[in-house]
Amino acid sequence: MNYQSDRWKADIASGALDTVLVCMVDMQGRLMGKRFHAEAFLDIAEDETHCCNYLLATDLAMATPDGYKASSWEQGYGDYVMRPDLSTMRPVPWLEGTAMVLCDVLDHHTHAPVPHAPREVLKRQIARAEAMGLSPIMATELEFFLFHGTHDQIADNGFRDMRPISHYNEDYHIFQTSKEEPVMRPIRNHLRAMGVPVEGTKGEAEAGQEELNIRYADALACADHHTLAKHAVKEIAHQQGFAATFLPKLSADSVGSAAHIHQSLFKDGANAFHDPARPLGKSALMDSYMAGLLKYAGDTTYFLAPYINSYKRFAKGTFAPTRIVWSVDNRTAAFRLVGEATRGVRVECRIPGSDMNPYLGLAAMLAAGLAGIYENLSLDAPFAGDAYADGDTAHIPGTLSEARSALIDSAMLRKAMGSAVIDHYARAAEWEIEEFDRAVTDYEIARGFEKA
Repeated sequence: MNYQSDRWKADIASGALDTVLVCMVDMQGRLMGKRFHAEAFLDIAEDETHCCNYLLATDLAMATPDGYKASSWEQGYGDYVMRPDLSTMRPVPWLEGTAMVLCDVLDHHTHAPVPHAPREVLKRQIARAEAMGLSPIMATELEFFLFHGTHDQIADNGFRDMRPISHYNEDYHIFQTSKEEPVMRPIRNHLRAMGVPVEGTKGEAEAGQEELNIRYADALACADHHTLAKHAVKEIAHQQGFAATFLPKLSADSVGSAAHIHQSLFKDGANAFHDPARPLGKSALMDSYMAGLLKYAGDTTYFLAPYINSYKRFAKGTFAPTRIVWSVDNRTAAFRLVGEATRGVRVECRIPGSDMNPYLGLAAMLAAGLAGIYENLSLDAPFAGDAYADGDTAHIPGTLSEARSALIDSAMLRKAMGSAVIDHYARAAEWEIEEFDRAVTDYEIARGFEKA
């Protein structure tokens, strides 16, 4: 339910709309941009505006690491062009008189798309699929934790003694989640009013852990919906005096938060993964696509797990996968066949954590799956049983360093995304490792203060 042009322009004229958030997506999947008075947006920013090009070369803390070829201190950190994609214009119902539009990021001099901009990375993979007559259809799940107190209050307390919104495992728990409706109900309703097709929410498998489900859509809209929802969850929780976190692993003793990706390819309006004449109702095309996901799972892991903390989530018995296998409706596998023998048959990738940038994650999935089709890969028989207990199959990369090495060495991704893009994000991974290696943790002090 995006704003139609005549509607939002009428709202500006009437004064009902006075603020427009003009946003791009950064490397971390966050919204960055400017707030325009709505009349000024019409005058000067409807076609384009500008931002510093460091926004695609910073880390989570907005530091400006060296080592990026695309922008640097040596190059003076010039401008990018932000071009509003007016098809994404939509109201922001939890902010009075406010609308939002997402932008594509262009080179300031040539107006060519910036290749490492997350939206552009995904668009390139969608175009590759469409060149084959295929339309990627995807959905993501968002898991997160809610805590008492705002982010600022929790930070002021040194992130200690944090109180989750509930007190015990609330997986599918109606009474527990009823306590959380002052936060979760406005999240559902505001997102629906914004045009994000939320289906529902549920409690997850820890105290204070939530899951938000959004209806499937074309791949770019799916990533847009994911990004908008994640942003909305944080802002709406803040308004209610709570903090939402998408950090994948909060403690060694708790399960982590995921962002599973459901994916299929459509052709001529029908699911090209479905073939009722074949076993499990899956087509030969789906076999090759899934085989590509499996073959290149190591190559793509960085785009699904981009930080040091991401890898703490991969642990036995936590519903986060550790082995690169596929199975039928089995939550211990990295890839799960869902909807067997139905027109909704699809593959769910269970590797991504809640910190995933959806544009990069979806792009990586498409690159691997399309490679499987290009290479006409065959699919092994499904794994059966407890994948955690299997000692013969390949491991998902266990550290950011391992995933970065696989990314750098991936000829498939370099061909699909371009070497400049791969080198750019490999530097992002390297910087995260450098920053962590400089840190002195509470664990080190407690372990060695007396005993070392």
